Amino acid sequence: MIVVTGVSGALGGAILGGLRAAGGLEVVGASRSGDGTAVRHADFDRPETLKEAFEGARVLVFVSAGYAEDDVVLARHGAVVRAAADAGVEHVIYTSLAASGERLTIALAHRWTEARLAEAPFDVTVLRNGLYAEIPAGLALMGAAAAAESGVFAAPLGAGRVSVAARDDLAAVAVRVAAEAWQDVVSGGERRHAGRTYELEGLSAVGGHDLAEVLSEVLGRPVSYLPVPLGPRGRGWPGWRRTRRVTRCRPSPTSAPACWRPVKAICPRSWTRPVRPAT
Repeated sequence: MIVVTGVSGALGGAILGGLRAAGGLEVVGASRSGDGTAVRHADFDRPETLKEAFEGARVLVFVSAGYAEDDVVLARHGAVVRAAADAGVEHVIYTSLAASGERLTIALAHRWTEARLAEAPFDVTVLRNGLYAEIPAGLALMGAAAAAESGVFAAPLGAGRVSVAARDDLAAVAVRVAAEAWQDVVSGGERRHAGRTYELEGLSAVGGHDLAEVLSEVLGRPVSYLPVPLGPRGRGWPGWRRTRRVTRCRPSPTSAPACWRPVKAICPRSWTRPVRPAT
C-alpha cells in the first residue's frame, strides 16, 4: 500500500489524485482532517495517530508539514520518521526544498529532516522542490489592476530572481517516483529511486522585471517594474499573509478583480521547464 500524507493540501491532494488515476495501485490518503475512512487521520502534532495512519504502508509519500516555528516542524517531522520506522514502511519519499532555497528560513527544517531520514531503517527518496511558480504568478495577479492603470508593477522583490516550478509538475514527479517505488518493493527488484535526491526546479530564474514583461503581454500595454520596501507594500496588498519567521503570499480573487485571470495565463511554461536532472 502507498500512503500519502497532507492530502488536504494542494500538493498532497494532487499527488493522491495522480496515484489513483494511474490505476493498479493500492493508495490511501492521510491528513489532519481525515475522517479515518475515506482519508486516514494523521495529525503530525499527535504522534499517536500516526501508527494507525501508516498501518500496512510499504511506501510512504511524506509531504512536509506546513509553516510553523522550527521547533514545531522538527517535532512533527521527527514523529513521522519514527512512526514510519515503527510501522515497517520500506520506502519513504519526502518533499523537501530545492538547494536554491538554502538561505530561506524554512531550509533548516528540511535539511534536518533529510538527515533524520538518512539514518532511518528504510529506503529514502528526497524530492527537493523549487518554490511554486504560482507564487510569482500570484504576485503578478495582485499587481495587475494597478499595472493596467499606471503601467507600473510595484512589488517587494528587489533585484532578486528565483527558480520556480509548477506545482502540478512537482506532483507529477512524486506520482511517478511513488508508483515506481511501489513496483520495486512489490516485485523485490532493484530499488530505482532508493538513496536518490532530485532537484526539481526551472532552469530560468524569475524576478520582478520578468513579471512586468508578462503583464505587458497580458495587459497589452508597456509595464515597468518598481521595487518597493516589503513592509508598507506587504500591509497594503490583499492576499499577503505574514508570520514572524516567514513572509509569504497567496493570491486573492479580490486583489485585482478587474484583471483576474487563471494563474496559468501569466505563468509561462518556460519558467518551469526543464527541471534539473537527478543527483
